[in-house]
Amino acid sequence: MTVSAEPINAQASEKQTAEPPEALRPHAEDAFADELAALAAQDDRPRPVRWKMSPWAVATYLLGGILPDGTVITPKYVGPRRIVEVAVTTLATDRALLLLGVPGTAKTWVSEHLAAAVSGDSTLLVQGTAGTPEEAIRYGWNYAQLLANGPSRDALVPSPVMRAMAEGMTARVEELTRIPADVQDSLITILSEKTLPVPELGQEVQAVRGFNLIATANDRDRGVNDLSSALRRRFNTVVLPLPESADAEVDIVARRVDQIGRSLDLPAVPEGVDEIRRVVTVFRELRDGITADGRTKLKSPSGTLSTAEAISVVTNGLALAAHFGDGLLRPSDVAAGILGAVVRDPAADRVIWQEYLEAVVRERDGWKDFYRACREVSA
Repeated sequence: MTVSAEPINAQASEKQTAEPPEALRPHAEDAFADELAALAAQDDRPRPVRWKMSPWAVATYLLGGILPDGTVITPKYVGPRRIVEVAVTTLATDRALLLLGVPGTAKTWVSEHLAAAVSGDSTLLVQGTAGTPEEAIRYGWNYAQLLANGPSRDALVPSPVMRAMAEGMTARVEELTRIPADVQDSLITILSEKTLPVPELGQEVQAVRGFNLIATANDRDRGVNDLSSALRRRFNTVVLPLPESADAEVDIVARRVDQIGRSLDLPAVPEGVDEIRRVVTVFRELRDGITADGRTKLKSPSGTLSTAEAISVVTNGLALAAHFGDGLLRPSDVAAGILGAVVRDPAADRVIWQEYLEAVVRERDGWKDFYRACREVSA
């Protein structure tokens, strides 16, 4: 029996003409394409070779501002302006940039937006893990072609770093200190000589102007795979601090949760600002080991309680409110998330959390509903 191919072909045609699916998390250069285009169009300052905009415009893109035509540039990073200026200036030189800080201080976020603003492409990325091989930084091989024809440029598979060198763009290496030390050191020649030898072909790839590299590492990883002194000298290190004030941290959390929430069709953040402030207050007090008024010293749990974790707790709370509540963010929506963030060590951290609940939260004016919700999930 012959089956007609028309329905199948019709389905295939529909798939070919259908709109591409919306990305769950667009790259920075896609999510903020309008802002980048507006900045580039009005940017009349000198630009380094192959940069999409001037260093001033890159800093404005990260820190936010209002352009002469009234276009609003939303802040991507809330923190000291000088930190961003030093980071951008580093990329305009021949020194690589190392963004250092405790987990959750927006190192990856800043790295991505810097690459998007400078090169228009944040995807030349090496994700550092304990299993990252040297090929991820240097190059690999298409083994089918290698076995068939031997070593050749056609058989060579360039790494994101090699591509960035050849095209004069910005490469990114995330979690550098998680990469084995011998693999880390493959960056030394790249960063010092600006070349990548390919001994199998008797050739080398020379970096063209515009190439640079941004790496990230966190302070908690010291002793995992410390950078050699030779490699560390090749970087200009910029430390990203935790937010200076509770108000600044609340602003950061609210902005980021609003961005994530809009992509997930969650309720608006302004209706949950009170709960955001509570989450931030709990995290800051336990992180600092002292209450906001300075009167009570506290034990700090083993977790980092970072701004990024606060964003996660609030986002999850908004999802609970949207799907299992009335759409308003309440203490019961964030209590379980806070417990999960604080109690990483079931023995020691649980005791610290219970002491904090009874000694601080229970006695705080206006926090009775929050206390009850936290007690309920902690029982």
